Amino acid sequence: MLGIILQAVVGADSLATPVAEAAAEAQTKVDTLNLWQMVQQGGFLMIPIGLLSLITIFLFVERYIVLKRAGKNPENLLNNVRDQIHGGNINSALMLCKSSNTPDARMLEKGISRIGLKVDEIEKAMEGVGKKELSRIEKNVGILAVIAGISPMFGFVGTITGVIKIFYNISLQDNISIGAISGGLYEKMITSAAGLVVGILAFVLYHVLNYQVDRIAKRMEATGLDFIDMLHEPSK
Repeated sequence: MLGIILQAVVGADSLATPVAEAAAEAQTKVDTLNLWQMVQQGGFLMIPIGLLSLITIFLFVERYIVLKRAGKNPENLLNNVRDQIHGGNINSALMLCKSSNTPDARMLEKGISRIGLKVDEIEKAMEGVGKKELSRIEKNVGILAVIAGISPMFGFVGTITGVIKIFYNISLQDNISIGAISGGLYEKMITSAAGLVVGILAFVLYHVLNYQVDRIAKRMEATGLDFIDMLHEPSK
């Protein structure tokens, strides 16, 4: 009797071992699911979403560098220009602006080169340069706003294709099981999440750059007004 019990226990252990090993292997596979595997589960729509993320990062870095350079405001530039103009050294004032190489300096350079004309003509010339400089520094910033809008749409398309895949697999297997719906659920959830993440990132970075553009625009406007006021000041 004891031998029969021992055989039964040993047999149960031998059956339980493969089951335990299979469960451990499955758990290991779940635990080792990395980011790249998740991206692969998202399907072909992860390709355009990934491209949009790369474009977002590239545009932000490139525009941030441009705006950082444009945001430099040489100290006392306008005061030095005022001293040179009131001293009759127009060429020296122009050289000061050229050496600064900033949007403000290029706008002042245009105004200095028009000294002798009517104030309205000088102001219009400076406004033209100011608009050209703003157009240059905010180039491609609007693309980030477009990406912020279309990235979630790609995620939504992924949701639709994932649902279609779920129903297609169910129709093939004629039953509702985890295996039938898991592939579609992966595609649905991963593309939705990726589209939202890229959209939020592009939205935030767009407003960061837009804030810097607005700050530079206000500074240029103030510099232009100060220069026009300076032309009405009496020479020392």
